[in-house]
Amino acid sequence: MITLKSTSTIVPSKPTPSGTLWLSESDQRMQWTHAPLICIYKTTGNNNEKTTTLETLKDSLSRTLVPYYPLAGRLHWIHGGRLELHCNAKGAQVLEAYSEAKLDDLGDFAPTEAIEDLVPKVDYGSPIEDWPLLLVQVTRFSCGGLCVGTAMSHTMADGWSAANFFNAWAKVARGNELEENEIPFHDRTILRSPEPLMPPRFDHIEFTKPPLLIGHTDAKEVQKKKSCVTLLKVTREQVERLKKKANEIPYQDTEMVSTRPYSRYETIASHLWRCICKARAGNISQPTRVYTMLEFRSRLKPPPPLRYFGNAVLQTVTSNCVHGDLLAKPLSFGAGKLREAIERMTDEYIRSALDFIASQENVIPLRSSFHIRAYTETPNFLGNPNVYIGCWINLPFYGIDYGWGKPIYVGPGLLNDDGKAFIMSSPAADGSLVIALRLQTDYMDSFKKFFYEDICYGNGM
Repeated sequence: MITLKSTSTIVPSKPTPSGTLWLSESDQRMQWTHAPLICIYKTTGNNNEKTTTLETLKDSLSRTLVPYYPLAGRLHWIHGGRLELHCNAKGAQVLEAYSEAKLDDLGDFAPTEAIEDLVPKVDYGSPIEDWPLLLVQVTRFSCGGLCVGTAMSHTMADGWSAANFFNAWAKVARGNELEENEIPFHDRTILRSPEPLMPPRFDHIEFTKPPLLIGHTDAKEVQKKKSCVTLLKVTREQVERLKKKANEIPYQDTEMVSTRPYSRYETIASHLWRCICKARAGNISQPTRVYTMLEFRSRLKPPPPLRYFGNAVLQTVTSNCVHGDLLAKPLSFGAGKLREAIERMTDEYIRSALDFIASQENVIPLRSSFHIRAYTETPNFLGNPNVYIGCWINLPFYGIDYGWGKPIYVGPGLLNDDGKAFIMSSPAADGSLVIALRLQTDYMDSFKKFFYEDICYGNGM
């Protein structure tokens, strides 16, 4: 049970630039809802001093919003389902909350309903120009532990930008000043497509409709199925065992650009994909895809500035596979399909995708359904028979220290679609991983059984 104590609006501590900020096609591609994140901190003497803790966070946030002034603005709808940002310093929202529970009562912090209560709620029924782009809920537990739950508009930032902001805020909260190379870069026009727009140079399958279950003409029935969440823990030894299996039996039925060993992400995502398909027990001819978001800063030529603040991500997708191939062929088959999807995203392909988005009269159909399902119906549901597997492995969330130590857990505060997963580094920072997954309840027990059994005994892996 969460009790809200207070709500405050935090504006930048100094005057900031005003006016309209153009949003890139990558920004427009993202959902306009907020990405929920929880950072859990253990009991310390400092965070028991509730007044000092909350005031420090508010004051430091006010100062951090000066260089990060777009987060204090408001979005406005314009033509074709697009958005623009009004930099008007209306501020972020900070909520103070208290729970009689202890951190131990929350278990492993899987994004259940109890965890969702730790993330501030946005009133999506109100006009978009009234929505804060950043909301923070500081929840204090009876044991002295803290949760800093945040909701940041996904139109404003991708994972890297969000992580840079939270680490900058934490640095200011510790009493330090941001250095010049830590100041964000806000000119998103560097991603603007030149005029006149060039026609797409590739077959952008990431914008095509996902496969449906055989025998279905839409996903309405599937969307109604009950689902649940779990948090999977994979040790460093298990990760290495899977990587070895993926790389010792190469599968060459792919047009891979490179032959480097499969990464942790490619390996674990392939294992997840095949185990989900195995648990769903579909027709062996059932088509399926994996979707993910790819951060493209280093892939552009020239790359954007190091501290570019915004979305520099695009969705990529595997080609259609069938259940039978994923289950019968070695682990490298799925890893190879993921590799193809990732290596497809060259500078030329990315710019072609941005041109494609820019050419659309209405961008709403292009927005990823995985960020909006909890709030509205979506025609492009990506669940069964498909999978979304996000990668947070390299995001520096465990450096977010507001002055009472580093978090003991960082993860999504909401996981809202069947077949949606995030692969994350574990708090131990020892090469082990944590995976947050939502799956239809009917399949979860079978999936977990296959997931761990197949790490050790998987056939053909």
